[in-house]
Amino acid sequence: IVTANDGADAIAKFSRSRFDAVLTDIGMPNVDGLGVLQRVHELQPLVPVVMATGAPSVDSAIHAIEHGAFRYLTKPFDKETLESTLERAIQLGRLARLKQDALHLQAETNGRQIGPGTRETFERALDQLYMVYQPIVSWRDRKVIGYEALVRSHEPSLRHPGVIFPAAERLGELTTLSRTIREISPTPFLERGERLFVNLAAHDILDDELFHPDSGLASIADRVTFEITERASLDSIPNVCRRIADLRKMGFQIAIDDLGAGYAGLTSFARLEPEVAKLDMSLIRDVHRIPTKQRLVKSFQEVCSDLGIVLVCEGVETAEERDCLLHLGCDVFQGYLFGRPEPSPEPAVF
Repeated sequence: IVTANDGADAIAKFSRSRFDAVLTDIGMPNVDGLGVLQRVHELQPLVPVVMATGAPSVDSAIHAIEHGAFRYLTKPFDKETLESTLERAIQLGRLARLKQDALHLQAETNGRQIGPGTRETFERALDQLYMVYQPIVSWRDRKVIGYEALVRSHEPSLRHPGVIFPAAERLGELTTLSRTIREISPTPFLERGERLFVNLAAHDILDDELFHPDSGLASIADRVTFEITERASLDSIPNVCRRIADLRKMGFQIAIDDLGAGYAGLTSFARLEPEVAKLDMSLIRDVHRIPTKQRLVKSFQEVCSDLGIVLVCEGVETAEERDCLLHLGCDVFQGYLFGRPEPSPEPAVF
């Protein structure tokens, strides 16, 4: 165990070694706990950080969630709570380090293996891409208001986005992959009336083909919402506001995805002026048991309501989570409780 006198001392000691977890108070001299959290994750992104405070606020909780705090403890708390929280954080920190080391080894191996075999595998995956669609529902109206398109492949080694996109990035084929996804996504919706939600990466906004008026998505633009993840940095996109405005002129809507889990914070609202915001599932999981999450969700709901933004709660898996979210004023949900992603858009379960 290494202790520090203040935030600046903590950062200095952290930068000189590797740690399994960090426990910090929010109120500290020189650099506060939120500054420590941000710097820790700049240096070692996977290290769990436990925040403690005797003066909890929605603002500090939002910042803690945005910058990836593992837990947000409000004083007073008992010894058992602190011990169990730190034990869990340390376990996850050690596991994350092992995973990171494994990923580095895998990346080195993959780097050596990029050749005809790897490219052929990726091209097979590209040829066998297909989309699955998960319903997004309004509980109040008991109806499906749209479906999110999610990519899959029949190629055994590249079945899901977690492996398809890294392979495409290593091979310099991200644009090819994104274009293929946008080409096949709208097929079931050309004759349907529901809204289609399609994910966009930051680099996609630079692709002129996205703005082509003859594309399949453009033909149903008035029923398409592009989801731009809050984890992505928009700072590197030239004329991003103009490009977003051009998409809107074509009829598309814009959504912020993973709200509450990214790095851009609420400034994304000012940059994108979205019609839809999707709360990250990390805020939804066990929301009925965690008052801090409830306060955050309620605050997001109130802000979105005031701005005329539809708030979607992602990752709703249990009736308890749904009922708690309803009590907090939420109405639009997505998750296994209502329907799993399927190759054809299926009715939701209410």
